[in-house]
Amino acid sequence: MSMRLLAAFAALALVSCAPPAPPAPSLNALAEQYVRASLEMGTHEDGYIDAYYGPPQWKTEAEAHPRTTAQLKAAMDQLHTQVEAAEHAAIDPAVRRRAHTLAAYVASARYRLDMMDGARAPFADEAEHLFALRPEIRPLSYYDAVLARVESMVPGAGDLATRVEALRNRYIIPRARLEAVMNAAINECRRRTLAHIPLPQSEHFALTFVNHQSWSAYNYYHGANQSEIQVNTDQPIAINRAVGLGCHEGYPGHHVQGIYAEKLYRENGYVESSIAPLFSPQGPLNEGGGNYGVELAFPGQEKLQFEQVTLYPLAGLNPATAPAFDALNDAMKELDGARLTIAQQYLDHQISRDQAIALIAHYQLVSRDRAAQAVAFIDHYRSYVINYVSGEDLIRAYANRQGADNDAHWRVYISILSQPTLPSDLQ
Repeated sequence: MSMRLLAAFAALALVSCAPPAPPAPSLNALAEQYVRASLEMGTHEDGYIDAYYGPPQWKTEAEAHPRTTAQLKAAMDQLHTQVEAAEHAAIDPAVRRRAHTLAAYVASARYRLDMMDGARAPFADEAEHLFALRPEIRPLSYYDAVLARVESMVPGAGDLATRVEALRNRYIIPRARLEAVMNAAINECRRRTLAHIPLPQSEHFALTFVNHQSWSAYNYYHGANQSEIQVNTDQPIAINRAVGLGCHEGYPGHHVQGIYAEKLYRENGYVESSIAPLFSPQGPLNEGGGNYGVELAFPGQEKLQFEQVTLYPLAGLNPATAPAFDALNDAMKELDGARLTIAQQYLDHQISRDQAIALIAHYQLVSRDRAAQAVAFIDHYRSYVINYVSGEDLIRAYANRQGADNDAHWRVYISILSQPTLPSDLQ
């Protein structure tokens, strides 16, 4: 036997005696690492965790012994590498999609850790890092034609924002009637959603009123199919907002989104769906889906018809004036994107806070008090504002590509709820 052959046999013996490589962690094990690390991140930033309905013990352990942000960054870097490896190794398309989505969640959390330590990036870059969606930022001059159209709808002397605010004040829901109007709107949003989306019999959505918040309304999903919507009454609420809040915060918006996320966790075993960080690629789909839910549940003129027949009388308002106010609000919705431009200029230090307030008052046609509240929201949530406008545009465009009828749009919405989905899946 030659020396070369002997060496080959020796090498083979060494290989056969070597211990086997440890198996790669399962996707659920990697997802558990992500959830636990996210819970620990919540101890470093109040409000980072928007909802959690996983094992209570994980939350207790995370709060008792949180790692430092530096340790969490290292853990997230390693986790991202492992999740990407799991994605590349996956044969089943559903597993690959889940791993790809989880990798994006981990990348977002990793960037948020940098922000917790003071890192800042230009507005659009920050949004893309956190939400996996780069917003389209148009120059403010783009919206001047919309302002001119609104000007023709609200004739009179003086500043346009002041005239619009005065008109809007004629459609304020009296505080004594607000609960009845909101409940009627929520119930109709629920009825229409149930015609397309099955919901568990145990689901419940409670309504409360609060003050001293930077947001207009907030949904707290508590798990077990239970939600609470808090409506901020610091500023009066106009009649057109009732259906908007009912759909966005409730049906088919955040309440339904929470139910289906929890279903992915409890029925499919997707551990990562047991937690909802506020800043994540879920943001454009949740906030954009909440906004899109209005036209989904009330296509065409159906929102106007419901308001005119049901909500206006409940609010003690004149139903005959509803079409004109609805047309005005449709025109003003085209100004939504201006908020992103102003937020970008403000957060990128191109304009001052006072200038941001003035520009929001001008381009969103609101009072200075409302504009200041909007800037307070930007101060607190920064690039989160893209989720409402860019997310809604993304979902609407995708739904329209799948079919022109309302049933097709509902099927698109259900598909987003029922499987791991990223903004890039809709582009």
